Amino acid sequence: MLEVTTLTHEPELGSHFKSLNEEWLLKYFQIEPIDKHVLSQPDEIIAKGGQIIYACLGEAVVGCVALKHHGRQIYELTKMAVTRQYQAHGIGAILMQRAIEEFSHLGGTKLYLETHSSLQPAIKLYGRFGFVKKPHPFESEYARSDYYMEFQQ
Repeated sequence: MLEVTTLTHEPELGSHFKSLNEEWLLKYFQIEPIDKHVLSQPDEIIAKGGQIIYACLGEAVVGCVALKHHGRQIYELTKMAVTRQYQAHGIGAILMQRAIEEFSHLGGTKLYLETHSSLQPAIKLYGRFGFVKKPHPFESEYARSDYYMEFQQ
């Protein structure tokens, strides 16, 4: 098993947040204007009360996930990525566990995510951690989003 450590966001890690997410977005979809904004300004997530968590193998940053704060203790789990070389090694599960712990630490009361129905391995992972499919309660900022899930504590 891999020795994975996790870190919370520091400004010098922002380039990893961007590159990890661009890797998967370009593989499956395209980078949308909202992606460009979020990925180019990770410090904004922190400034607005959210958090970004990174997964590391030694000095290498191999994954990340963000909790974007939407006010009133509502958080969006977003921008989860694991570099292709280390997918299917449990790193996504480690990031999910840490994100849920951080959500609790931040005092969150609602945690949701948006994804695409074609990303079945990710949807299965979310389900293992207590996320359930629900009707989309709002119009998404993402053209690719056709699947909405909420965390059931």
